[in-house]
Amino acid sequence: MREALRSRHYSRRTEQTYCQWVKRFIFFHKVRHPVEMGEAEINAFLTHLAVKEKVSASTQNQALSALLFLYRHVLGREVGDLGDVIRARKPKRLPVVITREEVKSVLANLTGDKWLMASLMYGAGLRLMECLRLRVQDVDFFRNEILVRDGKGAKDRITMLPESLKASLQEHLKTVKAVHERDLADGWGRVLMPDALDRKYPNAPKDWRWQWVFPQENRWKNASTGEQGRHHVHETILQRAVKEAVRKANLVKRVGCHTFRHSFATHLLETGYDIRTIQELLGHKDVSTTMIYTHVLNKGGHGVRSPIDGL
Repeated sequence: MREALRSRHYSRRTEQTYCQWVKRFIFFHKVRHPVEMGEAEINAFLTHLAVKEKVSASTQNQALSALLFLYRHVLGREVGDLGDVIRARKPKRLPVVITREEVKSVLANLTGDKWLMASLMYGAGLRLMECLRLRVQDVDFFRNEILVRDGKGAKDRITMLPESLKASLQEHLKTVKAVHERDLADGWGRVLMPDALDRKYPNAPKDWRWQWVFPQENRWKNASTGEQGRHHVHETILQRAVKEAVRKANLVKRVGCHTFRHSFATHLLETGYDIRTIQELLGHKDVSTTMIYTHVLNKGGHGVRSPIDGL
């Protein structure tokens, strides 16, 4: 299952999730081999998730996608052999959006790199992991651009670098570079590379441009080889910081890291930028996904200015 997922370049998170669903499916049916089961067993499992465990429609459909992948690409059974499997109807939910004043109050309760990360998520419309996985070379201070590599759906895109964050980000990178140079002096300083680039360019993992913009505080250590290095900040650290900042700001809305991205799109639309421009900045494949924020606006998108610059 893992080999089939990796050969098709599915993300590691999708791999973990799909394998977990297949494991739950097998244990639900008393450890029977999937090749011995089919439509009836899949429907029974999905019904159990919906009726007994009361999971959401998206969770139920995620489990179905994992099982369909198993049967199609691992067991080699055509989807038609499974018959009419249950597909939950996904409800249409409106995203939680906070006002500019609420954004300011949340950011005011964050400090250091956590403030900078949250500000970038709102100011550039970044997803949580897109922000944490930024590398030094992805930030262009001359063109005021951020290159988001391998975003959702394995797509690259360019979004703006907020003018008001440039000085803070440059100062932050000076500190990060000093840490990287100390790591190099200690004999380490290598960073994980995408795909097999470290084999193609053996010295690239030590290159400054490939380092994380937001590295973790402590070096990790490989127990088997003794090698040390730094990964990017773990997502739970920022999630907890934002949760605490929301509590201190006394907001009653259900606000998380992704709320900054929703607010970014909504505030741009309120300012008058057109839906197509915002679609490109968010990296949505279909404009209908962006349409959830408001009706289509045709006011042009020249010279887009980040909403954080107006705070």
